[in-house]
Amino acid sequence: MEVKKTRKTMDGNEAAAWVSYAFTEVATIYPITPSSPMAEHVDRWSAEGHLNLFGQRVRLVEMQAEHGAAGAMHGALEAGALATSYTAAQGLMLMIPPMYRIAGQLHPGVLHVSSRTVGTHAFSIFGDQSDVMACRQTGFALLSSGSVQEVADLAGVAHLAAIKGRVPFLHYFDGFRTSHEIQKIEVLDYEEFGKLLDWGAVDAFRKTALNSEYPVQRSTVQNPDIFFQAREACNPWYDNLPEVVEGYLKEISRLTGRHYELFNYWGVPDAERVVVAMGSVSGVLREVVEHLNAKGEKVGFLQVHLYRPFSEERLLAALPGTAKRVTVLDRTKEPGASGEPLFKDVATAMIGRAEHPAVYAGRYGLSSKDVTPAQMLAVFDNMSQPEPRNHFTVGINDDVTHLSLPVGPLVDTGDPGTVNCKFWGLGSDGTVGANKNSIKIIGDNTDFYVQAYFEYDTKKSGGVTKSHLRFGRNPIHSTYLVSSANFVACHNPSYIRRYDIVSNVKPGGAFLLNCAWDLQGLEENLPASVKRQIADKKIRFYTLDATGIAQKMGLGGRINTLLQSAFFKISEILPIEDAVRYMKDAIKKTYGSKGDKVLNMNYDAVDRGIEGLVQVEVPASWATLEPEPAQRPSADLPRYIREVLIPVNALKGDDLPVSTFVDDANGTVPLGTSKYEKRGTAINVPQWIPENCIQCNQCAFVCPHASIRPFLLDEKERAAAPKDYVTLPGRGKGLEGYGFRIQVDPLDCVGCGSCAETCPAKNKALVMKPLDSQLPEMENWNYSLTVSEKPNPLDKFSVKGSQFEQPLLEFSGACAGCGETPYMKLMTQLFGDRMYLANATGCTQAWGAASPCVPYTTNSRGHGPAFSNSLFENNAEFSLGMCFAVEQQREQLAMRARAFLPRCSDEPLKNALTAWLDGFNKTEGTRERADEAIAALARVAPGSDDEDCRYLWQNREHFVKKSMWMYGGDGWAYDIGYGGLDHVLALGPDVNILVVDTEVYSNTGGQSSKATPVGAVAQFAASGKKVRKKDLGTMVMNYGNVYVAQVAMGADPNHLVKVLKEAESYRGPSLVIAYAPCINHGIVKGMGFSQKESKLAVEAGYWHLYRYDPRRVKEGLNPFVLDSKAPTHPLREFLMGEVRYSALERTFPEEAKVLIAMAEEDAKEKYERYRQMAAMKEIGLVAAAS
Repeated sequence: MEVKKTRKTMDGNEAAAWVSYAFTEVATIYPITPSSPMAEHVDRWSAEGHLNLFGQRVRLVEMQAEHGAAGAMHGALEAGALATSYTAAQGLMLMIPPMYRIAGQLHPGVLHVSSRTVGTHAFSIFGDQSDVMACRQTGFALLSSGSVQEVADLAGVAHLAAIKGRVPFLHYFDGFRTSHEIQKIEVLDYEEFGKLLDWGAVDAFRKTALNSEYPVQRSTVQNPDIFFQAREACNPWYDNLPEVVEGYLKEISRLTGRHYELFNYWGVPDAERVVVAMGSVSGVLREVVEHLNAKGEKVGFLQVHLYRPFSEERLLAALPGTAKRVTVLDRTKEPGASGEPLFKDVATAMIGRAEHPAVYAGRYGLSSKDVTPAQMLAVFDNMSQPEPRNHFTVGINDDVTHLSLPVGPLVDTGDPGTVNCKFWGLGSDGTVGANKNSIKIIGDNTDFYVQAYFEYDTKKSGGVTKSHLRFGRNPIHSTYLVSSANFVACHNPSYIRRYDIVSNVKPGGAFLLNCAWDLQGLEENLPASVKRQIADKKIRFYTLDATGIAQKMGLGGRINTLLQSAFFKISEILPIEDAVRYMKDAIKKTYGSKGDKVLNMNYDAVDRGIEGLVQVEVPASWATLEPEPAQRPSADLPRYIREVLIPVNALKGDDLPVSTFVDDANGTVPLGTSKYEKRGTAINVPQWIPENCIQCNQCAFVCPHASIRPFLLDEKERAAAPKDYVTLPGRGKGLEGYGFRIQVDPLDCVGCGSCAETCPAKNKALVMKPLDSQLPEMENWNYSLTVSEKPNPLDKFSVKGSQFEQPLLEFSGACAGCGETPYMKLMTQLFGDRMYLANATGCTQAWGAASPCVPYTTNSRGHGPAFSNSLFENNAEFSLGMCFAVEQQREQLAMRARAFLPRCSDEPLKNALTAWLDGFNKTEGTRERADEAIAALARVAPGSDDEDCRYLWQNREHFVKKSMWMYGGDGWAYDIGYGGLDHVLALGPDVNILVVDTEVYSNTGGQSSKATPVGAVAQFAASGKKVRKKDLGTMVMNYGNVYVAQVAMGADPNHLVKVLKEAESYRGPSLVIAYAPCINHGIVKGMGFSQKESKLAVEAGYWHLYRYDPRRVKEGLNPFVLDSKAPTHPLREFLMGEVRYSALERTFPEEAKVLIAMAEEDAKEKYERYRQMAAMKEIGLVAAAS
């Protein structure tokens, strides 16, 4: 009988989701990178009406956190529904307690895990197996897949065996390397899975579930007399499970023609050197084994599939009896252990054997570090040495503990017929999306096998992306990056001088450069080394002015479609007519929900990309050019910049040795390093037109990246300025005698245009111009940074005055037009010199702590924000601990000062300490009082014999009253961290909280949160959010002792500054909720309009401005003040200006009618409730009304 299966082009996450959907009745989920797409697929398929094996849509529920998802999964299983979840890393850690319970009760639940690095000295979103290894003793069976095809084949085994064997499964595959790798694979039809399913076991599971018709009690509390025995009672199920899994592996092998066992052996039968490993390294190890076998070497590779229960019997049966040396590779690190987990299991299996091979241990590939054939050759070479190195690392240079193996030059072990391509893009330019479409077009419309993998950095946008595509006639096992390509494209012309790109092109290959240069321009702009390589390797060289064409078409920086069509034209993989048709079909599928205008622009871009392609006739003179000498970083630069930031930004981070980091093994990095990057990624940047400027400073106020600032110059500084350095006479009280200038930093600007859009001048004082035309402004920027620091002539707690304070957040990795960063930038201008910042994991971590650059910086005295992060879920508790630590140390200082005062004979010091103690808890003037005390101590303490006096001097950093802040997004404050936040607020500490509310989980791809309003489309709300947004502010008001406010920078900047001042000065907890437009909103006019979008949100009654100040009660006033007026703009018009709402009308029109009406009613009701609260005369009723 013919097996029903289809060929599909998909990534590992989609493969796992596709298979799991068949077996799942209830999916309980919470988003976390890189596993989120699995749940997103399930949510979408359910919304579209797909049915599982039981004839139902999957019931998917997004929980507040991973422990909630695991708890709900447990509950669903207890009540008789087959339940599944998807997670990774810290999320999996949160699930561990319920996992013990699920396994202990022998429930057939399944977790699919895109295994990811667990945060230690630093966070990493990338893949290794440290998370899964932390779950070894939970009782879950652990099943490993090593490729996208294996995910599709073995995900079903996890569900089938869980049901039949009554043991829950954790099915895992490497995060990013497998979860995000796209392959052309075979997928079994659900009907085939249905034939394999033990329906009797399903019925038995349902009949043993909790039911009040035949009630039982589970989860009793046992005593020492019986717990041990009862715990051992589960042994038979675990003893039988390997056989159950083995049976299903045979069935899958029969259906697919691919051979699966608990331990799969690859290599010659008489191998003497064998590597044991699991996960995506399997692909490269298979290639290397074939390569060495072809040379006559007796080597092999043993791939582990079922890791728990660990069957020693089957391991030994699969291992060749001829093996003399075995190396076990672990993709995790257990500090202090005598070896990593897989090594210990294999070594234990050898105990008791009369003869067994020597077993060696190695670590590799942490945090998705690329694993190359050369590295695996080094592992096999190590076993050939007279005394092989044990407990080694491979792929790094460990010059501290000297554990690393030497690795030879690059070796190509892939199929010679495979075509390799590499694309260099800029984060958010669409390159990655275009390449995903391209590989699917090739996979779905040719006989080629395909593979695509994508390299990202952690920045939200503007970072380097590299797309690695392969296609060929045979299956592709090359699970490593492309280093030698038939086709290379550089989508950003600035890269050509920064990175070694052309060396990736094979002789005779093709190179496509996005640039506006003609031949003369190429002569002037291409480095000699690039020209020489193009000539020497006879590279076919093409250019396309994709940026210029996109600008003219109104596509902005979205150059992806233009360059995609050029790729198909050059590569000739498909007839160009077919490629064009497939591209346009893909465009309709991708952008169909965004309207006809967007569709037609992208259709046109396909044609324009082909028409604009230019093949360059390479001059013969290029073959004789001498490469430029290599440039070394200046010795005057700080060590971190020379040794870490510059190499990492040059994409040489893999070459850095361990010694580079040994002095900062705890993850410490210096502040103020982002200013050294000078990325120059913008297409257009603002040009200041002095004669139009009204000196309001609003452009600097709203700039997300602090790349436009006002400067004040005295007469001497004006005279010494560069010749084109225009200043205006300072306008306003206190500015007399100063020259005023708005200065742009072109290389740090990301070109959002927010400043130009916000400029209120009748004739705009800022216009967007091409980056190249503004590069001369760098001289003026550099000069501006040298002008003297001046006392702020205005009140810093004003819009204009705040911008004369140095921003201590600059040049972050945030998206262009980001709605979050302007708030924190402003906060650093107001409080940054004494700020402690507890940051919740999320977007604020991605743009604020993306190694190697740190955008938080210091002022001229070396003061600045003290930043750290613990986790996503515990940020409030983390901040509370900081608060207690600071309070304890300051109180100790005060105690010592009081003890010392009676003995102090120095009158100025006595007066300074007395004044400091009197203002101990006052924020206003705290720096001045501290300075006076420290200056007085500096005269007395160094020569003093008084212990308290010396203590005060040695701990002088605690004199200033610190500004304590916790900071994060709505996903943290409304969902995963709400319990902790609520508890901290209830304790009443003096702490400030800023919640940047994007109304979705921005960092993980735009998933719905409890901050997502009714009617909005988001991940896990594909057909629109069905319930209203949580009103966090009014909930918190019920405590009565918390300062609460809602703000929107673009709507009322004066209100924002006032709120921040009030919140920070309040003795007690304060909560500020800030409206933050986000790229996930799909603002139709673009992110350059984000501030105007905020204003429109308030005018339409979508967002409200208010303050709740408990101090007003003492004055006999209502603590609640509604600062925004009644709506003056139609709400529907605002909603339709954002794709997250307008898309609903195109995808689910009937739902849209209902939900948009609900949104309008909700907005009216909320405003009326706020209005009534503000109108109340009886103060005590306000909290009750909220």
